[in-house]
Amino acid sequence: MSTMKAKANSAGVEGASAMKSKTLGESDSLGEVKRGQIILVAYVITALELTFLFMQLGVMPYLAKSLGLDSVGFGYLQTTFGILQLVGGPIFGRFADKFGTRAALILSCASGSVFFLLTSISTSIPLLFLSRLPAVFMHGLPGAQKVITDLTAPSQRADALGKLGLCFGIGIIIGSALGGVLSTKFGIFVPMYVGLVGSLINTMIAMAWIPLQPKPTSDHRVTEQSTSQSGSVFSIREILRLMKFPGVMEVFIIKVFSGLPIGLFMIMFSIISMDFFGLEAVESGYLMSYFGVLQMVSQGLVVGKLSKHCTERTLLRLSIFVFGVVGLGMALMRTVWHYCIIAVPLMFAFSMLATITDSILTKAVPSSDTGTMLGICASVHPLTRTVGPTIGGVLYKEFGVSSFGYLQLIVNVGLFVYLLKSKIPLDETKSQ
Repeated sequence: MSTMKAKANSAGVEGASAMKSKTLGESDSLGEVKRGQIILVAYVITALELTFLFMQLGVMPYLAKSLGLDSVGFGYLQTTFGILQLVGGPIFGRFADKFGTRAALILSCASGSVFFLLTSISTSIPLLFLSRLPAVFMHGLPGAQKVITDLTAPSQRADALGKLGLCFGIGIIIGSALGGVLSTKFGIFVPMYVGLVGSLINTMIAMAWIPLQPKPTSDHRVTEQSTSQSGSVFSIREILRLMKFPGVMEVFIIKVFSGLPIGLFMIMFSIISMDFFGLEAVESGYLMSYFGVLQMVSQGLVVGKLSKHCTERTLLRLSIFVFGVVGLGMALMRTVWHYCIIAVPLMFAFSMLATITDSILTKAVPSSDTGTMLGICASVHPLTRTVGPTIGGVLYKEFGVSSFGYLQLIVNVGLFVYLLKSKIPLDETKSQ
């Protein structure tokens, strides 16, 4: 009898170990090649979804104007989109944790289809505002990040997450150019039709390639704060619970505030490019393409290389330090050529901070909560878009362009000093 119990206990331990390995993506029923294929599919879905999104973003001002919406009304439209994304990020993450990554990606792609369908039939201002509603579940990027965190070991995560920057760059470059060409040659609603068909194809790709996986039940990161999947998808309590894990609140605050000043600048960039730099619409388009290329190189190539040679603590400090230097440069810049030079370290710091903080935060919570954590991270940019027009407008009107640079410098110098003195628990290992 004792022998049978011993064997049973041994089998239980081995089963738990196998489940833990599966959670880490190091050894599960999916082979290494299969996992690589699934991650590649996630990259493709993300690149396509971002391409369709940027395609309609470029056309939206002209569609709004054709329907009689003035600049103030267009601002309300953008704010509505930002608020929906802000609220939807954590909810989408909770959905991914409760129902799986496959269901979450299908939901995101299907929501994109409804989004483009409603936009394509928006012949009045109320319909145009109604078309923004599906944006609450349009979170393909966090969905792809969830796939990556599920299928990669923690030591490989920063490199894999960094490569999503290539998808973002592709979306900016191809989407912006394609939207302009299609709307000019074939009509203002044609980019919406392309987005509708493309989103339906994305949905079918997700259904065919992203596998159903059992939700992980144990993880080496679980402490006395147990995981919980019992709450509702809309449970604020379950979302805020993650902030109690060691280091999560501190790193999240750094993520929000370090890039806030430059986020305010980018929100006001369409006005700054005209008034301060004196650029035409075509030249602004070229500048955005330049940013897209820098994003692809920085996040897709440079971040991954550095993560193999430096610890996450070092890279976090480096990104904050570079952000401070960028702030000083922005405070002193006078021409668009100065900005083109500053954009190189700016995109590096932006890409590094986004990738490293996402990697740190997903390692700091149980694997059963990584979707929610990624959803919370995805809400940072919508938050900036929501409060940005008001704060950025005041800064630009009252203090000029240099105020964004000085604010960036002051905030990041303070954060850098805090990082040097703090004892935030961070992974000190390097990517393999």
